[in-house]
Amino acid sequence: MSGKKRKIWNFLDGLEGDKVVWIIALMLIMLSVVCIFSSTSRLLVGSLTRLDLVKTQLLIVLFGLGIIILCYNIKSIGFFRYLSKWGFLISLCLLVLLDLKVNLPFLRSVEINGARRILKIGPLQLHVFEVVKVAMVMYFSWAVDAIRKGEIRFLEGLPEKKRKRWIDIVYIYFPFLSTLLLVLPGSNSAAIFIGGMMFLVILLGGARLGPIFILMGATVALALASWGIYEVSDHKYMKRLGTGIARVFAEDDKYERQALDSPVGSLPYYEAIDKIRQPVSAKIAIREGGILGKGPGGSTQRYVVPDISEDYMYSFIIEEYGWPGALLVLILYVSLLARGAVIVRNSGRELFPKLAVAGLTLLITGQAFLHMFVNADIGPMTGQTLPLISHGNSAFICFCVAFGIILSFSRSAKSNIAREQRAAEPLVDLHAQGADTDALQDLDHFESGHEMDPILTEEEDYEL
Repeated sequence: MSGKKRKIWNFLDGLEGDKVVWIIALMLIMLSVVCIFSSTSRLLVGSLTRLDLVKTQLLIVLFGLGIIILCYNIKSIGFFRYLSKWGFLISLCLLVLLDLKVNLPFLRSVEINGARRILKIGPLQLHVFEVVKVAMVMYFSWAVDAIRKGEIRFLEGLPEKKRKRWIDIVYIYFPFLSTLLLVLPGSNSAAIFIGGMMFLVILLGGARLGPIFILMGATVALALASWGIYEVSDHKYMKRLGTGIARVFAEDDKYERQALDSPVGSLPYYEAIDKIRQPVSAKIAIREGGILGKGPGGSTQRYVVPDISEDYMYSFIIEEYGWPGALLVLILYVSLLARGAVIVRNSGRELFPKLAVAGLTLLITGQAFLHMFVNADIGPMTGQTLPLISHGNSAFICFCVAFGIILSFSRSAKSNIAREQRAAEPLVDLHAQGADTDALQDLDHFESGHEMDPILTEEEDYEL
């Protein structure tokens, strides 16, 4: 019996991956179950009850944990490296199907709130942008590593300088720009965020200044061309671009003034209230939460904000759990960022695992911080969820894949981390400072009256 108890209580001791990342992932998952149980009142349609929602969420959580464990148990970095080279092709196919508005009996592109982000495959819904985030981080981790190692056999008959230029075009520029172009019609914020993640991976891979400046210039040109299409088409195409511009230029302030200036109950008043309902209610949730919060199940703004379980989950956490809950979530993501840096530093000489861990860690924490900023009214609404906590099955599964890959790669770094910890010097080395330790002990004895300092005694005898 005692042996079984030891196995249960020492479960984490048997894990080979980074234990801190394991704890962070498990705590975020537990928070998701608790928060979604309280926040998803708008999903209670028909005969559904909260217990039904919790059962569904538990099934998703178990499936996500299974994915984490599966990825964690794949010890071959080469396996992930091989799959990563197909990341762009997978993303390209999904985005093309989405933007072509495919409408087949078993596969359909779904438009929600004027944006196409979801492919419905039979009874399942796939949020394409969530898949693209992880897939493109992994793809560019492979591409940068493969280019630096000279593994890409492409147009070998050309002069070396021209050949390198074509490799950059085919494996870096084209995937980067085409992904941005295909994401942009569905979401400006997703395009900016995914583009930023891809750019960071390329930058961390040690790209030359030339390709970096070319990417930046091409991105600016793409943005201007999209704006031109939006204006020339009389705002019929690239509609999400107009939505993003309105948010950046404080459209909410205009509707707030309209609500204040219009008679209560009038049509302009209700139109303005509908436009600002979510961001204003999120701020109200933060204010009403105060220091200690209202307690589990005490949220009132969940009945007002339609997407509080997704886009405004952090506001909901503050309303129910106050600043202790908010700080706990913040500490978990900051700890993940710090631990990711430790794993990267100890991942040996291979570039691919370093870039993959760095990119996935920045993806998770960057989206979390962006979500928090929006909830705190720092910047326009982006629609980015809180990783592993907000409601959304596709996002949850994709972030579980990201955590699983980080944990798998941390296994190879574990021995280096342990060696670094053993080699670290203590803050105070008592053995190396034996003389100082003896002096402190003599002083303690002298002050307690147990033993006189022999040096003092000799001086007193000399004076006598």
